[in-house]
Amino acid sequence: MAGVTEIRVLTDEAQFRAHTSVFRRAMHWGPPTDEQWQVVLPSYEPDRVLAAFDGDEMIGTTQSYGSSLVVPGGALVPHAAISRVGVRADYTRRGVLTALMREQLSTLPDPVATLRASEGRIYGRFGYGLAGRWRTVEVDANRAVIAGEMTGRVRMIDQDTADKLLPELHEAVGRTRPGQIGRWAGWWARARDRKSEAENSVTVVHSGPDGDDDGFLTYKASGYEDFKHRMSIEDFEWANDDAWRDLWIYASRLDLVDKIEIDVALDEPVSWLFEDPRVVRTKDVFDEIWLRLVDVPRMLQARTYGSADPVVIELRDRLLPANDGRYRVSPGGVERVEEQADITMPVDLLGAVYFGDTTFSQLAATKRIAGTRLSDADALFAVPQKPYCGTFF
Repeated sequence: MAGVTEIRVLTDEAQFRAHTSVFRRAMHWGPPTDEQWQVVLPSYEPDRVLAAFDGDEMIGTTQSYGSSLVVPGGALVPHAAISRVGVRADYTRRGVLTALMREQLSTLPDPVATLRASEGRIYGRFGYGLAGRWRTVEVDANRAVIAGEMTGRVRMIDQDTADKLLPELHEAVGRTRPGQIGRWAGWWARARDRKSEAENSVTVVHSGPDGDDDGFLTYKASGYEDFKHRMSIEDFEWANDDAWRDLWIYASRLDLVDKIEIDVALDEPVSWLFEDPRVVRTKDVFDEIWLRLVDVPRMLQARTYGSADPVVIELRDRLLPANDGRYRVSPGGVERVEEQADITMPVDLLGAVYFGDTTFSQLAATKRIAGTRLSDADALFAVPQKPYCGTFF
């Protein structure tokens, strides 16, 4: 790692702005303008911002946000949302990113981290596994018919009201599915700014027959041809099936809308809402959650397991060797053991199966892992819902 002298924790605004500039340049964007910087600044959290230096030159960046994560079984665990990972182009492939990742993971106060990967090949070597995907669907609003009427009420709210109400609603209804996360103050500040930039962003809130708010969606319209628009639904959360269905009734019956586009969980039954399921078309399936188990014993103990005979998993973790070892997983929980392993795997692939988006049998079929008792392992890690986050950071 020639030339890299230090990984430092950044603490002040001038350092944060330099951090943003290095990251943006790594993404082939220009440095922030003064106006852009005032928007970005609230998203920085002291003590969670790292940079690599060659002497006094900043050459690489990463940071994390303190959050929470829903795991299978419904428990909430402390979580680090990793963002702004970048290395200056003249320092790539020299170990800078490895040094940043090692320092970040070894000092995180949280037992688990997730990120959104700009490239799929980068993060597996740092222990991140592809643990959850979304599918992008398009609804033909001209032919979309949902039988029946709403059971509750939908109302449109202004931005000031949304700023106050949506964080509370997200905490109440937006953290039920494995993979969903808590949203920090800086996330909401950036969301507000993006809505302001869109100008035509609209938020509606659903309330049930009892009058209590139990869901919301945010959308914007774009394009305009023959008096028709394309609606992009950008945030959609609900507490129950009635709220979900009512908000879809609202969206599908809007005047002057031709197409509706939204990212949803792989198993969300959108097509079954409509009399003609062909009005819903899957345009793409894309990776969303890259999961890094930082404290493997704690994270294995945090989730629940299905019914099957116990399985012993031998784990390898190149960056965090304290996680190395054998873990006996059973319906009643997890313990470290010295027994012979049934399955041997690296930490990134344990992350991949942790939420149930993929299975041990599927990984074994591709020769990514080796072992026996795969069907028992599949049953232990099986989940009733596919993971989905719905929060981009």
